[in-house]
Amino acid sequence: MTKENLKIVFMGTPQFAVESLKTLIEEKYNVVGVVTMPDKPIGRHQTELSVSAVKQFAQNHGLPILQPASLRDEAFLEALRKWEADIQIVVAFRMLPEVVWAMPPFGTFNLHAALLPQYRGAAPINWAIINGETQTGVTTFFLDHDIDTGNIIRRVPVPILDTDNAGNVHDRLMHLGAKLVRETVDAVIEGDLHTIPQQSLAEETKLHTAPKIFRETCRIQWGNGVKRTYDFIRGLSPYPAAWTELVYGGRRQVMKIYSTEKEFSTHQFPTGTLHTDGKTLLKAALPDGWLHIKTLQLSGKRRMDINEFLRGFHPESGMRLE
Repeated sequence: MTKENLKIVFMGTPQFAVESLKTLIEEKYNVVGVVTMPDKPIGRHQTELSVSAVKQFAQNHGLPILQPASLRDEAFLEALRKWEADIQIVVAFRMLPEVVWAMPPFGTFNLHAALLPQYRGAAPINWAIINGETQTGVTTFFLDHDIDTGNIIRRVPVPILDTDNAGNVHDRLMHLGAKLVRETVDAVIEGDLHTIPQQSLAEETKLHTAPKIFRETCRIQWGNGVKRTYDFIRGLSPYPAAWTELVYGGRRQVMKIYSTEKEFSTHQFPTGTLHTDGKTLLKAALPDGWLHIKTLQLSGKRRMDINEFLRGFHPESGMRLE
C-alpha cells in the first residue's frame, strides 16, 4: 500500500479541519472525496447560503463533495460506498453512525483536540483552558460506538501558557493536528499501528469532560475568584466570548470580555464593583483581588481595547458587573 493508492475520504466542517485536508492534498495523498455539512441559509430573508470552510477548500481543489442532511440517508450511503474508501478521516464533524464509520476496510479515525481520554466532547480546547490546565494536545483514535472512546493511535502534548486563550491554542493544535493526521495515515500505510485502549489510560487519573458550550455557560461568575475567572474568560476568547452585565445609572447592558490581567490583593469592595481612572484602567473587584479588563465589547458596539472604550465612555459612581 502506498499513499498514492490508499483511498481516503475526509469528513470535516470548520477551519480547524481544513489544515488537515490541505496537508493531505499538498503532500499528494489520494483523497477521493469529502463529506461536510449542508450549506446554511443566512441573512435576514435566509436567501443566501453559507458554505463550510471545508467545502470551500474542496471546491477550490476540484474534490468530489457530499453534504448529507442525514448520515443514515440511503442515497448518501450509496454515494459514499461508490468512493470505495480504504480509510476515512474525521476532523471536527458530526458523530458518525456505525454504518458509516465501519464501512472502510481500515476503519475510520478521528483527530481530537485534547489528550484523550481527557476532555471528551464538543469543546475540548475551551474547557482545558477554563479548567486552568497547563497542557493539552491532539489525539488520533479509531471510532467506535461511543463518543471519543475508541482506541488511541497517537497523542502529541502541547503546553498551555498562562497568557494563551482559546484562539491561539486552537491555531496551534490545528497545525499540529494536521501533522499528526499525516503521520497516522503513514502508520496505516506502513502497517505500523500500535493502538492503546482508552480504558487503560482512564484508570490513571480523574477525567474531565468537554460538553457543548451554550450562551448561559459563558456568563461570568465574579464570585469565583481571580484565577478561575481569568481562566474562564481566556478559555472562551475570542469565541464564543465570556459575558456579564454592566449595571450603571439604572441600566443593564451586556458586556463581552475578551482579555484581562490578574491582580491578587486584599480589599473591602463588594464583588463586581468597578474602578476606573477614566483613561486606561478599568478593573472589577473579586473576592481575592481584581481583574483588569483589557479588551471588551458592549452590546451593539464593536470590540475595543480598554483605552479606546474609556475615551467614549462616561463612568458613573456605583458601576458594577453582575
